Amino acid sequence: MSFPMTVVVAVKALGRNAMRTALTALGMIIGVAAVIVMVAIGNGARASIERQIRSAGSNVVMVNAGSGGFGPARQGQGAVTTLTDADAAAIRERVAGVRYISPALNTRTQIIAASANWNTLVQGTSEQLVDIRSWPLEYGAFFDASAVRSAAKVAVLGSVARDQLFGAGIDPTGATVRINNQPFRVIGVLTRKGQGAFGQDQDDTAFVPYTTVQKRLLGVTHVSGITISAEDGVPLERVAAGTADVLRERHRLSGGEEDDFMVRTQEEMTSMLTSTTTTMTYLLAGIAAVSLIVGGIGIMNIMLVSVTERTREIGLRLSVGARDVDVLTQFLVEAVVLSLAGGALGILLGGAVSYAVTALLQWPASVTPQSIALSAGVAAGTGVFFGFYPARKAAALDPIEALRYE
Repeated sequence: MSFPMTVVVAVKALGRNAMRTALTALGMIIGVAAVIVMVAIGNGARASIERQIRSAGSNVVMVNAGSGGFGPARQGQGAVTTLTDADAAAIRERVAGVRYISPALNTRTQIIAASANWNTLVQGTSEQLVDIRSWPLEYGAFFDASAVRSAAKVAVLGSVARDQLFGAGIDPTGATVRINNQPFRVIGVLTRKGQGAFGQDQDDTAFVPYTTVQKRLLGVTHVSGITISAEDGVPLERVAAGTADVLRERHRLSGGEEDDFMVRTQEEMTSMLTSTTTTMTYLLAGIAAVSLIVGGIGIMNIMLVSVTERTREIGLRLSVGARDVDVLTQFLVEAVVLSLAGGALGILLGGAVSYAVTALLQWPASVTPQSIALSAGVAAGTGVFFGFYPARKAAALDPIEALRYE
């Protein structure tokens, strides 16, 4: 018998007990749907983290001041004060592939407007930060290089800081706020960026020239970090290695001395944050796969029952010339058709549930073609694996004994 005819016979055999077939397929439907949903939630979480990291800038290399201390007492990250804006200038000149660079020095303080006040993060940066982070403005403009050179008292507000100080949607350009009891002129408001990769609100901030933070707010000469944006196509590892070499030379660190700074690339941050979500995705998918095993056992059980019920039919086929492989193929095809039908319905159900999770619960869920192909493959494999034993048992029946079976 040809393979297409075998498929037709298998479908008719399954249709003779439609309710039993539907209940058997239900286990496969639930299993495949669970795998689709769990993988979709994991993929969505990973994509959300990657999107948040990209919001911090493209092709970014971060340099932070290191830890320090005396004897056994060690301080935390940022304690060392050897990082300066001159280091940033040297990196710009000597490291190939640097497109933008911005020294950074932050402080948290109270900002006072005419009728409100708000405690927020004041970030000292250069004029190139908006290019590094691809961050457009809602109102006004960002400060320029001359404002950085002159340590001008100008501020660009994040949208949350603007809302708290002046009201939602207000354009405060030209207004005056006080930072550390010093007047600053508001020259712009940035568009909303949302939550950052580490959970911080990127819009609850105010940007001022880093030289202003150094001279007018903190009275220091060092910076706490340097943000670098590499040219497109330039490996970030090469930029990071060149940056480390320049800083070690400038800080006069010998071969055995530890770095007094830390260099991190965007890929490293992405890998660190997504490793947990990847592990959770595998864990959730593994838990959901238990449903597939249960569904496969159900298929095996129903196929064994089918072999018992159709013993005389199998004996008749064998007695009129059917080969063992023909009987084996027929029952194996029935198991695969049953599992594939359940898998197809499970994929549809899983996609619908994933969409509902995103729409109703606001959880990121992303159904990918890879997860659909994987689910279909697993469904077919489950049918073959759990259907082989009943099919082999049917093929091994003795025709004479099968015809005598009551």
